[in-house]
Amino acid sequence: MTWWESSHGGKPVSGAFKILKRGLADSSEMRKGLGYTIGLAMAYSLGSLMVPILIQQVLDKGLVDGFRPRFVYTMCALAALGTVLVYFAGRATTRRMVTASESALKSLRTRVFGHIHRLSIAEHSTTRRGTYVTRVTSDVDQLLQFMEWGALSWILGGTLMLGTLIAMFAYSWRLSLVVVLVILPVILMMRWLQRGLLAAYEAVRNRVSETLSEISESVMGAAVIRAYGYDQRMDHRLKTAIENQYQSIIHANRFQAVTLPLSDFFGGLAMAAVLAVGVILGPDWGMTPGEVVAFMFLVSLFLQPLGEMAETFDQTQTAIAAWRKVLGVMDIPIEVVEPDPGIELQRGPLTVTTEGLKFAYREGGLVLHGIDVDVYAGSRIAIVGETGCGKTTFAKLICRLADPTEGRILVGGVDLREVATESRRSSIRMVPQDGFLFDTTIRENVAYGRPGATDGDVVAAFEQLGLTAWVARRPQGLDTRVGERGESLSVGERQLVALARAQIGDPGLLILDEATSSVDPETEAALIDALERLEEGRTTLTIAHRLSTAEKADYVLVFDRGRIVEKGSHRELVEGGGVYARLHRSWLGNTQAA
Repeated sequence: MTWWESSHGGKPVSGAFKILKRGLADSSEMRKGLGYTIGLAMAYSLGSLMVPILIQQVLDKGLVDGFRPRFVYTMCALAALGTVLVYFAGRATTRRMVTASESALKSLRTRVFGHIHRLSIAEHSTTRRGTYVTRVTSDVDQLLQFMEWGALSWILGGTLMLGTLIAMFAYSWRLSLVVVLVILPVILMMRWLQRGLLAAYEAVRNRVSETLSEISESVMGAAVIRAYGYDQRMDHRLKTAIENQYQSIIHANRFQAVTLPLSDFFGGLAMAAVLAVGVILGPDWGMTPGEVVAFMFLVSLFLQPLGEMAETFDQTQTAIAAWRKVLGVMDIPIEVVEPDPGIELQRGPLTVTTEGLKFAYREGGLVLHGIDVDVYAGSRIAIVGETGCGKTTFAKLICRLADPTEGRILVGGVDLREVATESRRSSIRMVPQDGFLFDTTIRENVAYGRPGATDGDVVAAFEQLGLTAWVARRPQGLDTRVGERGESLSVGERQLVALARAQIGDPGLLILDEATSSVDPETEAALIDALERLEEGRTTLTIAHRLSTAEKADYVLVFDRGRIVEKGSHRELVEGGGVYARLHRSWLGNTQAA
């Protein structure tokens, strides 16, 4: 059970204090120097308290019994010193909070981002990408605003209120009780409002995630949306998400509209009560005129941070809701636990064995049902089957993007869960169907295939795949920028770059998700030649969408509804007249029709 779950059905704990305590425990940068920050806040409070106390001294000892210039000027000098102290202490506290919060949230953003990338495909398949983007960006930004301003207000204001309250009781415990009794309802109402605000901003953070998801989807799918005339449908979805976010913010601001005037109303009431009681009963309680005036100043000091904290109360609840979301992501268990140190895989072509392999995503039943496979080193295996049969999931498990629900995978005779991380990444490479590229140059995209790769390594990778002429035809050669997600290149060209990226890593096991989109004849010829070169001396698993690939394979695995229903060579399976023969006939018919 995760940190936010209670013993009653695993429901989220709404306690703001628990969230703040957990968040602070996870932020060493905020804890470091916290005592120094509190010390600065105490110096700030001390400097602020000096002024009303010195005013009382001036009135009672410097003016009432006759003007004493030396005493008055000395007190004024001390008041000026206190004002300077307040300035420097406040400035130092602000700088300390900004530095600490920026460092803490930089670390938090990095850790959240890294945690998301370690989550298995089972987790990613049930969560929209916009939700994770919100956690790393918008939610952390809300925390930053709170850390730099809201938290500063709470620390300075809380320290000042405590120091002022002590001074007030020193002057008159009776008048201090008047102030406390008048202000007490504000504290009780703030507690009630805090619960409502936290729930309201929890909904706001959810709506922000939904809006970012819709925006991300509509931008990434802009070409498809325009081509298929989905403009109105996507426009409606996006406007609905924005409207829902707007309504949730309006609902949260209803609480804020109540919060802000509370401190002003009760603050004015407290001042009026103190003034009335102090003037009428102060002399009977032994208070001098200077003490009454000083007490009024102290009440003003006491109420000032109360008003400021009321303004930051709304921001605080937003930050707590955001912090809960961020910590919730951090508490998602990492299912793929990397071994330490792990076993190194041998170089060269690798064997692959699966024993009783089963897998299920978060929702729904099993996707793979007891897969048993033996792949010899250096063989070329084609994986075929209808859409949704589990072949892509099987390939992702071989790359260890997730661990099996049951069973195990052996690569090179070693359980995949025991293989050293870097050894697995260098020895097993998957080239996805879309040939995903980063928004940089061809050179840098290929160099990502191996840490420390040089320009010579990149050039050699293209030469080994017979793609030197293709590179020469690019506008700036290897320095040609590919655009976001490689969209400046065609599907086939993206695949060529992805193949070069795989080649530079020199893997022993290669997993290819064959592109289904048609490419121009010249690029297709280059792609086929590059694939044949890339497969040499390696074990290759190819998710074959075109059965011409299966015809050239040494062995074919036929998937159907999460099971391997047939195994064998292309000729054996065609002659067998089973599932593969039916798929092959259908493919031949479509090819001839085209």
